[in-house]
Amino acid sequence: MSESSLRNTDIDAALNEAKEAYVTSAPRSLARYVEATTVMPGGNTRTVLHYAPFPLAMARAEGCRMWDVDGREFIDFLGEYTAGLYGHSHPVIRAALDRALDNGISFGASNMTEARFARAVCERFGLERVRFTNSGTEANLLAISLGRIFTRRKKVLVFNGGYHGAVFGFAGGGSPINVPLDYVLAPYNDIERTQALIAANADELALVILEPMIGSGGCIAASADFLGMLRRETARVGALLVLDEVMTSRLAPGGLQSVAGVKPDLTTFGKYIGGGMSFGAFGGRADIMDLFDPRRADALPHAGTFNNNVLTMTAGLTGLTEVYTPEAAVALNARGEKLRERLNALCRTADAPVQFTGIGSMLAVHTMRGPVTSPEVAAKADPKLKELFFFDMLAHGIWLARRGMMTVSLPIGDAECDALVAAVEEFLSARRSLLR
Repeated sequence: MSESSLRNTDIDAALNEAKEAYVTSAPRSLARYVEATTVMPGGNTRTVLHYAPFPLAMARAEGCRMWDVDGREFIDFLGEYTAGLYGHSHPVIRAALDRALDNGISFGASNMTEARFARAVCERFGLERVRFTNSGTEANLLAISLGRIFTRRKKVLVFNGGYHGAVFGFAGGGSPINVPLDYVLAPYNDIERTQALIAANADELALVILEPMIGSGGCIAASADFLGMLRRETARVGALLVLDEVMTSRLAPGGLQSVAGVKPDLTTFGKYIGGGMSFGAFGGRADIMDLFDPRRADALPHAGTFNNNVLTMTAGLTGLTEVYTPEAAVALNARGEKLRERLNALCRTADAPVQFTGIGSMLAVHTMRGPVTSPEVAAKADPKLKELFFFDMLAHGIWLARRGMMTVSLPIGDAECDALVAAVEEFLSARRSLLR
C-alpha cells in the first residue's frame, strides 16, 4: 500500500473514531433528529445546518455561548453565518424590542422607525436610496431584477463558487433551484478571463454581481485590482456593478467597499443589520432606485408584508446606531485580524497543510497549502481533514460551520479567542501524523 493510501486509511480511522464519540455524546440531539425526519425532509428546513451523522440541536444561548439539548456548552464562533454579530439577546437590542412590543408589531402601515433606519443605513454605507426586504436572497433578487429593467438587458455575470441566496448559488457552476436567468459564469479573481467575458457579452450584459469577499465559499477576498477592473469595465459597457455585502458590510464601518475603494451602482445587505431579526435591503444610485417611487406613472411594484416590520426596524436601528458603531466595527475587525494571525502562526509552526483565510471578523479554515484565491482552488483542499477538524472543534466546545466558516461576534473576548487557539493547537498536535 502506498504512503498516500496509508495516510487516507489513517484519516478515515480517525474520522470514524471522532464520529463515534460524537454520536455517544449527543443522544438527545439524535432523538430530536429522528423525530424531525417524520415531518421535515431529512429532518431539516435549512440545508446548510445538516451534516452527517446528524446535526446537534441547541436548546438555549446567551452572549457568545450556546448549550445543546444534552447540556454541553459551546463557544459560538459561527455567529449565525455573520448574522449573529451582536451575540444572543444583546441587552440594548432586547430592551428596544421590549419597548417596541408594547406598541404593536405589524401595522399594515408606515411606522415611525423605518425612515430613521433607512437614513442610518444610507449614511453608513453611502447610499442615495434604500429599500428593505426580509432576507439577503430577496435583496439580491430585487437588485438583479432592477438592474435588468434599468439597463434593458438580460444577462447577469456571476462567479463560480459565488452565493447570493437560496436561489442564487453557483458552487460547482450553479444550482438546479436557481432563478432561471441568463447567466454568464466567470472565474473569481481572474482579471483576464473575466474581462474577456464582459467584452464578449457587452451589448447584452445588464450587471455583474459579486461579494467583495466570497463568504460561504471560504472567506476568499477579491483583489483590489480585480475589483477595480470590474468597476472600469462595467462602466465602459454600460452594465451595473452590484456588490453583495450581505455578509461583508460588517468588515468596516462603511462596508468592505469602503476599504476596497470601489463604489458600486447597487449594494445588497442582510444578516446582522437587522439586529438579529429577519432582514434584507438593497440600495444605491437614486436614478436606479427611484424606479420604485410609487409617485411615478411607470413605477415598479415592490411588495413584502414584513418589509418594514416594527421589530426588524427597531432592532436594526438600535444595533447600527447604538451598538455596532463605526468605532465598534473597527475594534471588532481588529480583534478578528489578530485571532487569524495567531491561528496561522500555529499552522506555520506546525508545518501543517492548514490555514485560515478571511478579513477582519470573518474567517474560514482550509486544509491545504498555498494561496487560496478562488473557490476552485479551495476545492482542492482535503475534505476529510476538514471534517475531522470540525468534529475535533466540537469536542473542544467550539461551534463553527461544518464547511469551516467562523466569525467573531461582539461578545467574544480574549478568553474565547484563547480557547479557540488552544483547540486548534491541540488539533495540530494530536493529528500531527495525519498532517504530513
